[in-house]
Amino acid sequence: MTYRFFEGKDHASVYQKYRFTPPDELKNIILQYLDKKKGKPHVLVVDLGCGTGQNSRLLAPHFQAVVGIDISESQLEEAKGVPGYPNITYRKGSAEELPFPDGSVDLLTAASAAHWFDQPRFLAEACRVLKPGGCVALLGYSCSFPRLHYQDCGERLDHICEEVRQVLLPYTSNQVAVALGKLEELYSAIPFPDKERVEGLQVNSSTSVRNLMGFIESLSSFQAYKKKDPQTAENLLLHTQNRFLEEMGVMSPDMEMKQELEYFCVLASKPL
Repeated sequence: MTYRFFEGKDHASVYQKYRFTPPDELKNIILQYLDKKKGKPHVLVVDLGCGTGQNSRLLAPHFQAVVGIDISESQLEEAKGVPGYPNITYRKGSAEELPFPDGSVDLLTAASAAHWFDQPRFLAEACRVLKPGGCVALLGYSCSFPRLHYQDCGERLDHICEEVRQVLLPYTSNQVAVALGKLEELYSAIPFPDKERVEGLQVNSSTSVRNLMGFIESLSSFQAYKKKDPQTAENLLLHTQNRFLEEMGVMSPDMEMKQELEYFCVLASKPL
């Protein structure tokens, strides 16, 4: 089962540079849940579909060892290129065949990746490798684009993003639609009786017009669009950037604006 359709070096570089790191607020919720269900020590977390390692790096200070797993060699090479995390190991592999002994993992995470998994096989592996009390944390965005705020034109900027979403909609995979549905089916399929959902976690931050265009470029739907018609896809990015600058009344794509992202998380704990 592939987690992303595009594994080239160019896409991996864009993904590394522009993809959002999960917020500290959500990380803290996950760690508190793990403390409550299993307790310390926090020895091993396995980050599935780790991509370029944003979530792996976020968790690294809290575990003795972090293993990031992805099927994409180019994504993993980008992740390995980030210095300063000696307790992280990256491996090529899949969520459906985990290279860990039974009952050896404290936490399994997947950030904006679980919608690509083969659900029955992934859940079977989760049951096998988790320690008693070990936890699963599957997180993602609740919407395709952040809500934007800049002076009095935030609503118009959101409208531009919606137009881009509509252009990309025919290239959006069924798996991404599952993610936008907050993994409802996967949540229902988790066999552990102790499970819960966190929804509506709104996180505010700043981004630039340039970075938002990079985020759009990192989307699998944009990559599918680009694969079909590279020039038209590039024109869409340029046109969208120019529309943003015009609406904001600025010249530089490095101008920052406020963004609001809504996150969700599926949490579950293996019985003791």
